[in-house]
Amino acid sequence: MTRAPFARWMGQTNDVTRTFLGAGQIPGLVNLGGGLPDPSTWPVAELSELARRAVADTPEQSLAYPPIEGLPALRDAIAARFSAPGLSLTRENVLIVSGGMQGLDLIGKVLLDEGGVVAAQSPAYLGALDAWRPRGPVYRPMRLQDDPDLHAALQGAQFAYAVPNFSNPSGRLVPTAQRRALVEAAQATGAWLVEDDPYGTLYYDSAPLPRMLTLSGDPEGPVIYMGTLSKELAPGFRVGWVIAAREMIEALALAKQGSDMCTAGLSQVIAAEALTSGLVDRCLPATLDLYRARRDALLGAMERDLAHAFRWERPAGGMFVWARARDPRLDTDALLAEGLEHGVCISPSSAFDPEGRDRGAVRLNFTLNTPERLKEGVRRLALAVEALTRRAA
Repeated sequence: MTRAPFARWMGQTNDVTRTFLGAGQIPGLVNLGGGLPDPSTWPVAELSELARRAVADTPEQSLAYPPIEGLPALRDAIAARFSAPGLSLTRENVLIVSGGMQGLDLIGKVLLDEGGVVAAQSPAYLGALDAWRPRGPVYRPMRLQDDPDLHAALQGAQFAYAVPNFSNPSGRLVPTAQRRALVEAAQATGAWLVEDDPYGTLYYDSAPLPRMLTLSGDPEGPVIYMGTLSKELAPGFRVGWVIAAREMIEALALAKQGSDMCTAGLSQVIAAEALTSGLVDRCLPATLDLYRARRDALLGAMERDLAHAFRWERPAGGMFVWARARDPRLDTDALLAEGLEHGVCISPSSAFDPEGRDRGAVRLNFTLNTPERLKEGVRRLALAVEALTRRAA
């Protein structure tokens, strides 16, 4: 018997995400490939108490089906947190989603027809590429650091996609002037502007820049802002949010209805209390100190062992260093495989290119490992580069 084939898009997926998530199960391996927070930053005792109280005191909210849009208390907390002078948000502007990835998936369902155009910051987050792959979009790269003609980039696009705070994978911070230009281009062209902001609190060297949502000054405007508790509190809650015009929230809620129906009530009750009680804010300073030291440790190790093979910029925040090979013949897809043989996992640049052609850079994460493990990971990566180069000679 011949079975019916899988959908065509299945043949176009990447296996990098599965590789670096699964790499954590390999004994002794140093995982520089993922974008994972350190478990030591999780306020375990406080969260345990919040979970106990949530079930004991509010079982009707914690254990039942919550509204598709999310619990009112959490939506109110998010609206209050992201309101600003000139930007007054209400719960009607907020949708609670099951992690940032669901938000990306829902945006694709609502806005993308087959072959639709997406103006995407380049290189692009591989999770977004995976979420939209079934719709076969055409990507129009936006290299924001080169100050492109953003009006032309957004003209005719279903939406634009950017990670302005320490972009995944490049780690770059989009300047305020370019953020403003993106908002103005969206307003002029009618394209939606997706502002994905999972790293917006992870500033190590300066004060945060204004969000594009804030710069728009209009809760009913073109900006679709996405956030998550995965980097601020703990990823296992799978609590994220979308802030947008009411018509967009209604459309996304309709799509969510056919996805998971609702985000877990227990997670939402805990998240609401963690936000309103100040727990999230209290955890942040220690997290910043930890990650800043680890960033510096990774950069120091790279300067010692990898400067001959790669060049990079120092990220001012976030979770990643983006390093491009000095020798264009170095294939970082091959380096991923070679690195695993040497006990280190990296993310190759092909995963962040919609066409999979860029094989000359790597994304390295510094938040998960201790400084000692980071140094060891870089040492192993240098050995992998040496072995790969020697075989290619």
